[in-house]
Amino acid sequence: MVRLRQIIDNRRAGRLVLIILAMAAIVAFVLISNSLVKDLAKQERERMDIWAQATEKLALAQPDEDIEFLLSIISQNNSIPVMVTDTAFNILQFRNFNFPEAVSADTYTYEQLSPANQQWIDRELRAAAGNRPLAEVAAGNDHFIPLRVGIEIQYIYYEDSILLRRLSYYPYVQLVVMILLVVILYSAVVYSKRAEQNRVWVGLSKETAHQLGTPISSLMAWTDLLRLSEGDADATAEAAAEMDKDVKRLSTIADRFSKIGSVPELKLEYLNAAITRSLEYMRSRISGKVSVNLHFPADDFPVKISLSLFEWVMENLTKNAVDTMEGAGRIDITTGEDSKKVWIDISDTGRGIPRKNFKRVFHPGFTTKKRGWGLGLTLVKRIIEEYHGGRIYVLRSEPGAGTTFRIELPRVN
Repeated sequence: MVRLRQIIDNRRAGRLVLIILAMAAIVAFVLISNSLVKDLAKQERERMDIWAQATEKLALAQPDEDIEFLLSIISQNNSIPVMVTDTAFNILQFRNFNFPEAVSADTYTYEQLSPANQQWIDRELRAAAGNRPLAEVAAGNDHFIPLRVGIEIQYIYYEDSILLRRLSYYPYVQLVVMILLVVILYSAVVYSKRAEQNRVWVGLSKETAHQLGTPISSLMAWTDLLRLSEGDADATAEAAAEMDKDVKRLSTIADRFSKIGSVPELKLEYLNAAITRSLEYMRSRISGKVSVNLHFPADDFPVKISLSLFEWVMENLTKNAVDTMEGAGRIDITTGEDSKKVWIDISDTGRGIPRKNFKRVFHPGFTTKKRGWGLGLTLVKRIIEEYHGGRIYVLRSEPGAGTTFRIELPRVN
């Protein structure tokens, strides 16, 4: 039970870590974008300060003074909307505003504007000032820059460039997009998990019917035999013995399915003996053209397993090998150990598995059989890895030459 809780807790922790990383990425992107917007706004303010100084010097320039450099500074501003106004809100000149009515490229003074454009730019200025005196507004608004022309005080008012305005919205657009992506990804993961669970449950139901079908059919056959052999003591005894085997088989199947979804109790068993026992039922039910060969060392290996589930694993792998050989071939089961684990190799002479499918064969629903549900190896993997703390994988395989599955279990010292 503890291990199952650990598995559930690990999955929840994994999802939580994924969400935290996604939110951290979103916050990082937003902070970086805001930082870029602030840097650009600072640069535009510095450009306007230089523009204001150039305008101020140009207004105070002597007739014989070279003003080409000052004019170049002023004319180079082609992106930041800017206007010069006096304290009475009279607009003296402007650049780069998007007026409701078209204006020519050489229009820079208020008098050149149409009445509609004059009203529009007046509203822009007064809205920015909040209908307060410009001296008061400029003291607390970075977009108003005082300009001294002789004894007269004028003000430069500028707006953010189109680029800066667009970038100021970008972090919030980015935030919405990132959140949507996280929601979509999370939904996809949840949907994928649920779809996998549905495939497992459907497959498990069919596997249950399949597992129960064989002994039930056998019992029905023995029942018919008993009816036909009334008075024949030998036939009755034989039928009773076989029926007893099938009843025990049904009990074993019920025990196996009762352990799915809960952590079974692991008991100390001997590996080679457990394998031999698991094959007893299968030997009489597979083709005589299939030879099953056991290669065990002299000393058996103690392991902690759930015997009924381990027998299910061996039966599934053996049946899978028989199916892939199409009823004729050789199965070799070899055991061994090293300092940390014991291992079992189950080899067959069947069709083999392409390397690209070495991991996919354990996925729910994956099968190469015409009649199959793709659940057998999924259950095998779950039983070995989640319930026994072991590992199962394709050790080697060649198309047309056969496959070897390896099971690794923790060694008991």
